[in-house]
Amino acid sequence: MQHQRFGIAAMRIVLSLLLATWIASCGGGGGVPFTGVTIRPLSEDFMSRKAVAYGAYRTARNPAELDAEVIPPANIKQDLDLMLAAGFRLIRLFSSDDKVARQTLQVIADNNLNMKVQLGAFIRGDTFAAPADLPAIRAANEASIAQAVALATHPVFKDIILAVSIGNETQVDFSGVRTKPETLAGYLRTVRNQITQPVTTDDNWAAWADMPAVITNEVDFASIHTYAQLDTFFNPKLFDWRQKGEPEASRATAMMNAVHAETKHQYQQTRTAFDNKGLSYIPITVGETGWNVIDPRLSFRAHPVNQKMYFDQITAWAAEGRTGAGPKAVFYFVAFDEPWKQGDDGWGLFNKDRQARYAIQAINPDNSPAGGATWVWAPGTFTPADALSFRSPVVNAAIAQNQYTLYSDLAPGASEVRPTGLRWDAFDGTTAARNEFSPNFGPGDAGNGLEITPQPASFGWGLVRQSPTGATDNLSSFAATGRLNFWVSTTYPGKIEIGISTDTQDREPQEAILQLQPGDHGYCSTGAWCQVSIPLKDFIAKNPQLDLSLVLSRFLISDVYSRTGNAPGNTTKVYLDGIHWSK
Repeated sequence: MQHQRFGIAAMRIVLSLLLATWIASCGGGGGVPFTGVTIRPLSEDFMSRKAVAYGAYRTARNPAELDAEVIPPANIKQDLDLMLAAGFRLIRLFSSDDKVARQTLQVIADNNLNMKVQLGAFIRGDTFAAPADLPAIRAANEASIAQAVALATHPVFKDIILAVSIGNETQVDFSGVRTKPETLAGYLRTVRNQITQPVTTDDNWAAWADMPAVITNEVDFASIHTYAQLDTFFNPKLFDWRQKGEPEASRATAMMNAVHAETKHQYQQTRTAFDNKGLSYIPITVGETGWNVIDPRLSFRAHPVNQKMYFDQITAWAAEGRTGAGPKAVFYFVAFDEPWKQGDDGWGLFNKDRQARYAIQAINPDNSPAGGATWVWAPGTFTPADALSFRSPVVNAAIAQNQYTLYSDLAPGASEVRPTGLRWDAFDGTTAARNEFSPNFGPGDAGNGLEITPQPASFGWGLVRQSPTGATDNLSSFAATGRLNFWVSTTYPGKIEIGISTDTQDREPQEAILQLQPGDHGYCSTGAWCQVSIPLKDFIAKNPQLDLSLVLSRFLISDVYSRTGNAPGNTTKVYLDGIHWSK
């Protein structure tokens, strides 16, 4: 997850029943498989330590600023002191670079800290790379694994490093660094032949459950990632996380228990898949699992109290795994927030300012010494009663008027409503600039027009009319005969997209987006003003799961290139006026 993971693909578990040629202990490892390597067992030192993932970046606001951020040793020392004060004695590093990995190891050594490391090596993907880019990718990867070998064999660092992981989420379907299995296997073999520590690669649990033999033959243990919280968004039918049958007073506890049960289930599915393929000798650790506290997509879930509930459950599960069935180590994701991750931030037990979140505040008093650091609580006062849980949406009274107007300078009619509290939001915040007071206005709607200037990202651009609070309007009375209408003037080439979105009773937002080309529903791109009128039934036909009693996006205009097929980068202005729903 350190190197961005957005999206969860459908979980694919292919359980191949193979003849077990050798069954060894499922504990810390040890055993000789029919093919592959002789397993190097995980040490008791590795398995007995409380573990957490660690990234040191504090000030970079996006990936482009990472290289420029300076990380002084004093910052790393502060971080290590805080992690030690939280009870962590084993950290996972995601690379073997000089700025973070080598410095962290040096600070541990220089200060004789009781901290051990699972070292990482960042691998760039080759599966979808252009042939011309492959030599540079391979050279960068070879340099990365050479750094890992150098650190793992360093006379000062080798006893600090208890395990080495090559690559992070390189095999799962949604990977942004997808790597050919045979390529990764070669990197694993190269590293393992030069070091003495156990070797693995970190990946999603479903990828590990279906991992090809070319990789399982090269590892000493499997390090799986499980994020049941994210599954509730990307795969909301995977398990019953809502717990709607529980009373509201106990629903948060029931929900968190269900999430924890799914986390354990994902581990067990991986364990069963390995055992069924004759790989019972390979131990499994959890390389990443955590709970986000700020992601707006995770309403009813993202909250400091829910994070504490999950952290406490995972901590107890990790302790069980050290002495019996279960993972042989669990690395909680993650110690500190890192703003460079932008929309994927907010997983930290500490925020970016090194303040302890509610999940771990009780470990030490506020403003108490923590080695050379100070243990400071993050702002906010919470109790267990503040935990979030699923709540069904409130359906407002249906709008009875015949017209629902979103943008116009005309005086309201007798049977017309103009909603308040709405605003225009660009996709990703910046992909479309707007001027709501353009002198270029539509026929018969004098005063102002809406001027849209695309400022496209790589995927395209878009602008949506919605409530900043997620409030919905009940437009169900428009469903049978209603239409979405607007005036448009543009020379924008190719297609444009018009859409709406709604909430649902299960709180799974649904959208329907239609691609319009000249001639569709009155649309034109000649620069003249033309009126577009789209039957609402066309949106419902596009997505029957729309619920017009819970309308979120009242109007959406966009050009997402993967859907329209338009050439990227066009910034031709689009003028709109008279935007309204009618019966």
